[in-house]
Amino acid sequence: MSGSQAMINAFDPSKAERLDDRDRETVEKRDRLLGPSYRLFYDQPFHPVSAQGVWLHDAEGRRFLDAYNNVPSVGHCHTRVIEAVTKQMSILNTHTRYLSDGVLDFAERLLDLFPSALDRVMFTCTGSEANDLAIRVAKSATGGSGIIITRLAYHGVTETIAGLSPSLGSGVPPGRDVFAVDAPLDPRQGGDVAAAFALGVEGALAEMRRQGVRPAALLVDTIFSSDGIFSDPPGFLAPAVQLFREAGGLFIADEVQAGFGRTGDRFWGFQRHELTPDIVTMGKPMGNGYPVAAMVSRRDLLDDFGKKSRYFNTFGGSNVAMAAATAVLDIIRDEGLVENARTTGDHLRNGLIALSQSHPIIGSVRGAGLFIGVELLRGGAFDRPASQETAAVVNGLRERNILISASGPNANVLKIRPPLPFGIAEADLLLSTLDSVLQTIPVA
Repeated sequence: MSGSQAMINAFDPSKAERLDDRDRETVEKRDRLLGPSYRLFYDQPFHPVSAQGVWLHDAEGRRFLDAYNNVPSVGHCHTRVIEAVTKQMSILNTHTRYLSDGVLDFAERLLDLFPSALDRVMFTCTGSEANDLAIRVAKSATGGSGIIITRLAYHGVTETIAGLSPSLGSGVPPGRDVFAVDAPLDPRQGGDVAAAFALGVEGALAEMRRQGVRPAALLVDTIFSSDGIFSDPPGFLAPAVQLFREAGGLFIADEVQAGFGRTGDRFWGFQRHELTPDIVTMGKPMGNGYPVAAMVSRRDLLDDFGKKSRYFNTFGGSNVAMAAATAVLDIIRDEGLVENARTTGDHLRNGLIALSQSHPIIGSVRGAGLFIGVELLRGGAFDRPASQETAAVVNGLRERNILISASGPNANVLKIRPPLPFGIAEADLLLSTLDSVLQTIPVA
């Protein structure tokens, strides 16, 4: 995490004296009991005590609009997920070493959402584990070790995957197997987005050849969330993926954040690029808060991996995990949440573009569906990121009971990523409140 990101996304403990007695005591207790790597959001830490749908409530009964949390993908505390988990927990909860219809029924439904070439699934508990397994499969299949990531990627927290997640603060780890490339261009910067990203991958491949490293995996979050949210133009990933495959590597699409209909037009982010990945990973939103994740791949890759390695995850694919994941798919279908992501997302992006006419600090509006990035720039120049102003906006919205965050290497991109039931009324509230906050920000 860069210094500017830490400023926006982490509470400064030295300012605890500004908090009320209750929150100050809670912060002090955290400091005594929890490891210091944990961080709190916002200048004024948020203390929710309950939630429903797209709203969170604090101890004083104030409600906060959640425009940030994608883990409760179908809404906080959705009754159908609660009922499914509770019912299954009261009947049986074991692992995949016993026969189970639930895991097979869900696997069929999940695989039906993918191109036919992706016909096998393995279950884990977290996206970190899914990405870790994907890297193991890629290395086994290719005999290579070289991994390409973007410069501010986030893919998880296992030792291997944290080493592929420079946004955690350590940068690209020393050693010869990890190669970072620049995030995609913003289309407003001019130039060919696809060609520029492919050129970065080509350069990383050339460096691999120079060092004698065989390629294994090109791993990207298909919405480039930590890098600043890049979704357009559709198809820009294809040339880079083709280059990497021609060099003998595999393409891993990390759908932990972009998947499950969030981009509005398709169920998975990679589909915007008319690609079929070799491996797809998913997590967080899959169980609406219950820890369930998965890796989907081709039969030949997993058959080969299975001949060389055993894999077992005690809780991955358990009866309760499958009940939660099944309920989430049911709700996305029954409540039309993919279509809602498209229509509400279009409305919200159009409103943000309209705001840019009266607030020149809004330099770019990016994203798809209900995953939107708003880059704040001084004087409209991409080389003048408005990092301090972005911090003020994020905290100003929190003061007005709306929760968002920020991303990008300069932490100057407002990150809007609400639960999928987020509707037009909530989008309008966010727009009007953001307008009010921006009016308080000095024009640079």
